[in-house]
Amino acid sequence: MLCAGVAYGNPAGDVPAGIDSAGGRIDAIGTVDYQYEQQTSSIWREHVGDPSAMPGAPVPLERDLAFREAKHTITPRLDIGIYHDTWISVALPVVITQSRELHLDQGVDRASSSTVQDGFLPQAGFDAQDPSAPPSGDVMFRGVDRHGLDQLQLGLGIAPMNQSRDPSKPTWKLGAELDLAIGSVMKFDPTAPGANTAVGHGVHELKLWTSFDRRLGWIEPWMELWWQVPIGTTKDSLFTNPGFGATNTGKGMQAGTRFGGELALYDDPVNRDHVGLDLGASIIGHFEGRDYSEMWEVFANNPALALDADPVTPGVQPLPYPGISNIEQYLETRVTAAVRGAIGPKVHFAATFALMWQTDHAITFADAGVDLPTCTSGMTTNCETSNNNVINPGTVEVNPLHDDKIDLVGHRYISQDNFGFSVGAQGEVLF
Repeated sequence: MLCAGVAYGNPAGDVPAGIDSAGGRIDAIGTVDYQYEQQTSSIWREHVGDPSAMPGAPVPLERDLAFREAKHTITPRLDIGIYHDTWISVALPVVITQSRELHLDQGVDRASSSTVQDGFLPQAGFDAQDPSAPPSGDVMFRGVDRHGLDQLQLGLGIAPMNQSRDPSKPTWKLGAELDLAIGSVMKFDPTAPGANTAVGHGVHELKLWTSFDRRLGWIEPWMELWWQVPIGTTKDSLFTNPGFGATNTGKGMQAGTRFGGELALYDDPVNRDHVGLDLGASIIGHFEGRDYSEMWEVFANNPALALDADPVTPGVQPLPYPGISNIEQYLETRVTAAVRGAIGPKVHFAATFALMWQTDHAITFADAGVDLPTCTSGMTTNCETSNNNVINPGTVEVNPLHDDKIDLVGHRYISQDNFGFSVGAQGEVLF
């Protein structure tokens, strides 16, 4: 039964250096968040030359592999008030364990898998946890169990409006977060599969965000908007730019929104105890760029995917395939639910759940290069002497990161049927 009262559980309404539900000052907020995530997808392959394809029809697709990933993460966070409704924050997500597997998709056997036929995996499969023995069942690839750190998150926030100070206004917060890459970079070498168990991307990112929260009796609607962009890399990051005709070599930007509302199920206005049901959704746009895909460990340092580091110099200057690949932009949506509670004005807790879905997208999407404009009397650099609309082999137009075996239309890998879920627990203490 819903009770008429004031909701006191949603973190969107908490403001460090602000006022809690009992009218006391909030000097700091300490939070510990645990999350278990599981994700699955089907890896399809474009099949150029399929005899059953109709003339003029789109490039046919065929099933290949099925991906599974599980990850446990714990994130301690501290927000410290420094001035009137202004605060700094620090958070450190720690991946406790991350495991990944590729299985044969339905209707596919080891001999018919296009990944096997192209020599990217042996027909028996590969077990990075025990390279001396092939994986059992329908497993084609089992990665090492990974753990560790990726980024240290440093933030600055301000609340131009705070409902706890002025009940006629919502709580409006603005913030910026600098995510510094501090963890070892995630890499894979099939000749020494256990040598690297890191989870870091080696990418520094900047996140800008704003949120709104408004307590209206027994309901508390909230929303957040954010944008995140890479701003630099560490020296051992895989996100390097080889030059020439390479495009979109960095990690892709992201932008999104979260919104929802918390319904008060129980409120004790005297002791400030509270239980609420928080229902929401999120929409995240992943823009084109390079990243770690479902296939990244299969691709990494694979002899069948050797690149040419310098397309201008005669012969081949071997460049091992880094593993990360160009990924087509896609949309991610989530529906979320949480049971939130408060024991007095200072202790908050929550149990969370989310369902995730992603749109289909190519995970090998590198362009062949950049066709330069034709040189003229007024343009003698960054141009070509030929008047054509093609990428000329052996010139600076060529993208060294493009491999016809996986990036050429008709051979690309496509991620479909992306589903996932997460469950978590959160504890928060206001000081």
